[in-house]
Amino acid sequence: MRRGENLVLLDVRQPHERAYCKIAASETIADIHIPMADVPAHLEEVRGLAADRSVFVYCHHGVRSRMVADWLSAQGVANVVNLAGGIDHWSNVIDPTVAKY
Repeated sequence: MRRGENLVLLDVRQPHERAYCKIAASETIADIHIPMADVPAHLEEVRGLAADRSVFVYCHHGVRSRMVADWLSAQGVANVVNLAGGIDHWSNVIDPTVAKY
């Protein structure tokens, strides 16, 4: 993100979690919300996003996002990365202005 790379943040949390806090997007960082259970129905959308940029999947602590990232990779989606530790870790290490829950 600091290098200004064209990235996608894929938030797989529930709507009420996202309403509480999220990682801020920017001009080069797309912010997509698809709850974990809905990801299979959006496979082609995610595949298209990952065609020319990395997709960083995140949730609260990194467990759900790890499962989604692994599933997407198994479906042949390239450039998928799990945000280890989730938004909780992000708030602790990268941006303390992101609310914790």
